[in-house]
Amino acid sequence: MSREITTVLTEFAYLEGPRWHHGRLWFSDLYTHQVLSALDDGTALRVEAEVPEQPSGLGWLPDGRLLIVSMRDRALLRREPDGTLVTHADLSEETGGHLNDMVVDRSGRAFVGNFGFDLMGGEPLKPANLLRVDPDGAVSEVADSLFFPNGSVITADEVLLVNETFGNRITAFDIAPDGTLTHRREWARFGDLPTETDIAKVLGQLAIGGDGSTLDAEGALWVADAVNGRVVRVREGGEIIDEITPGSGVFACALGGHDGRTLFICAAPDFHEQARKNAREATVLAVRVDAPAAGFA
Repeated sequence: MSREITTVLTEFAYLEGPRWHHGRLWFSDLYTHQVLSALDDGTALRVEAEVPEQPSGLGWLPDGRLLIVSMRDRALLRREPDGTLVTHADLSEETGGHLNDMVVDRSGRAFVGNFGFDLMGGEPLKPANLLRVDPDGAVSEVADSLFFPNGSVITADEVLLVNETFGNRITAFDIAPDGTLTHRREWARFGDLPTETDIAKVLGQLAIGGDGSTLDAEGALWVADAVNGRVVRVREGGEIIDEITPGSGVFACALGGHDGRTLFICAAPDFHEQARKNAREATVLAVRVDAPAAGFA
C-alpha cells in the first residue's frame, strides 16, 4: 500500500525509544545525549533531560516520573519533579553490554534489555538477559538466552513481547502478578537462529532485524526492521500484513498523534556509532495508518 511519508523532525544524530505520552512524542538522541519531546507536527521541541552516558529506552512510573535508560553506565535514571536526575537502579553487575530499550508496566515495573556483548567494539554475538526493575529499584533477572532483547511492548492482557534483533524472532512471556515471566514462547518466527557469531555474518542471516516496535489496537505489532530499511506490521505467528519502506534505515517506531493513527519512525542512514556521532542525518518520519495505538484514548 502506498502512503505519504512526511518528515517532522530533522538534524539529529541517532534516535531511539520513541514514545507517545501526554500529547507529545518523546525520544532519545543517543549521541547528543538528550531526551527530547515535540508535538506531533515536530513543533514545540524541547529538551527533557541530558544523559551524559547515552539515553535510550523511556518509560513512566505511575506517579508520572520519567524513567530513562542510561546505556554506557548501565543505569536506570529517574527524573524527579524538579527536573533532577537520580539513579533509580544500577544494573551494571547484571548485564553483559550496554543497556538498551525498555518497557514499563502499569505497576511501574521496568523490563530492561541489554546488548549482551560489545556490539560497537566488534565482539562476537552472545546471548543476553532481560532484567526487571521494581518501583523501589530492586533488580531481578527474569529471562536469559535472548539474542539482543529489544523493542519490548506489553499487551492489554499482560503479555510481554520482546524483539530479538539478532534472533529472527519475537518472544512472548506472560507477566505474573508478582512480575515474574512465565510461559516463554515464540510469538513470531522469521527464520532460524544465526549459526554465526561475527556480526557482519549474523546480519546476512537475518530475515528481519527487529528493533523498536509498537502495538496497535488490532493486536498487530509494527516492527522497525533494522537490516532491511522498512517497518513491517506483523501478526502473531509471524505473518507480515503490511510494510512501509521510507528509503532509509529505520530503527524504532511508535504510534501516536491526536487519534493514535500516526506511525512515527526513527530513521538514519545506518546504526554505526562513529558515523552517526559525526553527522546530523537522523530524522523522525510520520505516516498515517488505519489501526490506532493499543489502548489509545
